[in-house]
Amino acid sequence: MSSPYDRLFLHGSEDSQEEYRQAMNRAMDVLIRDFASAPGPYSGADPQSLLRVYREVPVCPEDGAPIDALIERIGTTVVRHSAVVTDPACIAHLHCPPLSVSLAAEALVSGTNQSMDSWDQSMSGTLLEERITAWLCGIFGYDPGSDGVFTSGGTQSNFMGLLLARNHFAKRQWGWDIQRKGLPPEASRMRILCSEAAHFTVKQSAALLGLGEQTVVTVPVDSRHRMRADAAAEILASLTAEGLLPFALVATGTTDFGSIDPLRELAGLARTYGLWLHADAAYGGALVLSDTYAVRLRGLELADSITVDFHKMFYQPISCGAFLLKERRYFDYIRLNADYLNPEEDEDHGIPNLVTKSVQTTRRFDALKLYMSLQHLGRRAFGEMIDFTVETARATARFIRQDPQLELIGEPEMNAVVFRYVPPAVPGETEEEAGLRADLLHTEIRAQLLAEGRAVVARTRVKGRVCLKFTLLNPRTTAEHTAGILQEVKRIGGMLGRTAARSQAAKKGTESLTIDTSNGAKKKARAI
Repeated sequence: MSSPYDRLFLHGSEDSQEEYRQAMNRAMDVLIRDFASAPGPYSGADPQSLLRVYREVPVCPEDGAPIDALIERIGTTVVRHSAVVTDPACIAHLHCPPLSVSLAAEALVSGTNQSMDSWDQSMSGTLLEERITAWLCGIFGYDPGSDGVFTSGGTQSNFMGLLLARNHFAKRQWGWDIQRKGLPPEASRMRILCSEAAHFTVKQSAALLGLGEQTVVTVPVDSRHRMRADAAAEILASLTAEGLLPFALVATGTTDFGSIDPLRELAGLARTYGLWLHADAAYGGALVLSDTYAVRLRGLELADSITVDFHKMFYQPISCGAFLLKERRYFDYIRLNADYLNPEEDEDHGIPNLVTKSVQTTRRFDALKLYMSLQHLGRRAFGEMIDFTVETARATARFIRQDPQLELIGEPEMNAVVFRYVPPAVPGETEEEAGLRADLLHTEIRAQLLAEGRAVVARTRVKGRVCLKFTLLNPRTTAEHTAGILQEVKRIGGMLGRTAARSQAAKKGTESLTIDTSNGAKKKARAI
């Protein structure tokens, strides 16, 4: 006997399959019309206008809407006002365009809805994920005794690296089992070292692990924004002399510059001081596929654990990452067994339950997306695509270096380019006033580009000053595109700068600086 709800779920009946086809086909139409065919990287709509539209419709109406009408409305009110990550001018963040084959994989992942915690919820998926993590360990230079698990991304992977580092140190130092007994009395003396340019998740992880942000000691960087190994050595010696207990060292591929810390030198320090070396390769790990740039990852195989993200330069839909562990036995520090999920007798019978090496229970079969992409493109095409983005960054840096109205803030190490617009000097303006004016100008340039729907670019701070950043992950973005965006930066900068100079001259002596754009662009830009 059939259920009155049969048609709502995909199964063997014709009605359910027709319902599924209708929903998927309509969604594809809307995605192509309102996203893929968008004229720019963003519609320019401000948050207030969008919020007014969303408030017009109850979140849960008393009676539902037909699929066609619902998806049509979502297309015009949501999809149309999304960041168009495939557009060549959407270059703000480590936010990649997903490969079409990975979008097909997403349909299979969500349609089958496997849960990767236990074998009986993800049979073939469990085995395929183990196969892929073994391959990942191999290409990053780990021995067969290594292992890994898929994660939601860099935040979770970095957390896992420091979680295992903390538990390993407590076990080795005091014979203390943190998983059973909580933090040891000496935990306040424990320290983590990372560069001053490391990702914020190092401090976030320390806080979540009960150690506190004060546990994290930052190390100065060199002119290329890489951790200075000599400074790290001095800090380690000082910490040890003070009776503190450094237990982990985090090497980083930096978000702003793509700079890779000196892995071999840091590995030597880790050996000398008995530290766990965790490598945050969320950004740069994909270089392993490149014939040209894989050399930059030499020494990565010396790390005790590695973070790698696939929703960056592996071009996968969010979310998709992995945590790799040089010694699989250290997963025992987080192993738990539940009779209803992964009983110990399963292990005796060789039944794999991946929950034993993850901080997640329910977890998506994201490994399928990466697998299908690797199978479809192959390593050579992946590597060439990554090389193309790096070359685009180098060409963009040359444009900036040759333009007196622009200032390049460091040579790109991968495919991130940080720069400043150089506004004309204002007579009588102090150096501090000029700096504040330039900072505000950069903020306004970015907002104006977004409001006009011309480009989505990032801003950051370097040595206290606001800069603009192109993050050139998108292989569709060419040097011609970036040259055009740079021209737009100069155009908007010149327009706003002239207005600001007039305003500054008229209001000399006031405490605040204002950029007043007569066409209302300022108000719109700031609203976004």
